Amino acid sequence: MSPAGSAALPWALRALWLVLPFTTGPVLAAALDGASPSLRATASVGAWSAWAVVVVALLVPSCPSLTVVRVVAPAALAAAVVAAATGDASSAEVASGLATSVAAAALALLPETGTWMVNGDAYGDERRHLLRPPAVLVAGPIPMAWAVLVASIVGGPLLVAAGHEVVGGLALVVGMPVAVVLARALHSLTQRWAVLVPAGLVVKDHLAVVDPVLLRRTDIELLAPAPADTESLDLTAGARGVALEARLHEAVPLVRVRPGRRRGEPGRSAALRFTPTRPGTVLAEARRRRIRTALGPDARRS
Repeated sequence: MSPAGSAALPWALRALWLVLPFTTGPVLAAALDGASPSLRATASVGAWSAWAVVVVALLVPSCPSLTVVRVVAPAALAAAVVAAATGDASSAEVASGLATSVAAAALALLPETGTWMVNGDAYGDERRHLLRPPAVLVAGPIPMAWAVLVASIVGGPLLVAAGHEVVGGLALVVGMPVAVVLARALHSLTQRWAVLVPAGLVVKDHLAVVDPVLLRRTDIELLAPAPADTESLDLTAGARGVALEARLHEAVPLVRVRPGRRRGEPGRSAALRFTPTRPGTVLAEARRRRIRTALGPDARRS
């Protein structure tokens, strides 16, 4: 995405979210026409509350705000799809509601949205760049965690409002702790960054290293897309996509995470690689900070 497009993205997402009640709202209302007054009221209060929380999150970008947006925006799309399939809204209302909710969810999940929001609470002259999640989590656990989180939050209140007090009460008792655990797990993915700071580059990834690793600008020989046959230390945590490789003049100490074990694995490395969501943007920012870089064709397209 071009710099102009990245600058316009926050306003586009805010505008889409602000009009969502007027486009998706009628579709949801049509689906609730035959429901009991208590169920309609509960669903309405829940929908407006979720909408308002996202409005605040988009006005005050931060890592927690990104978690909120990326949970609620896809949930709004899912609700619109279910409502369109079960309600009797007009074709025009369905088309408008689905188009708006699809666009809002798509923008919420863009890497540029993540970069914008995680830098909302950045410190001083630092620039955070999100790292890609591990492929094994993207393939199933992340979508499943999102689905269970949403169901845990909305299931209990809706069941109680529908007259199923016992089942709804059990869902509330079980669902709230589950929601807290899953929300924290999803939120932790927004705190994995490659951070460009005045001193150089910091790799902060609790899935790969116990403590953040500082690569001083004067110690970085070259930052470039990692070649296919590289033997550099793998800090990608199994993420797919273009990895960047930092080659250093001297090895730096670090402690790698060892899955299933309490203690990390101390070591040193003079070359390591990581996988940002937008490697080309990281390289451009690094050049601006006088870090020697090389730009490969795959990173250039990003």
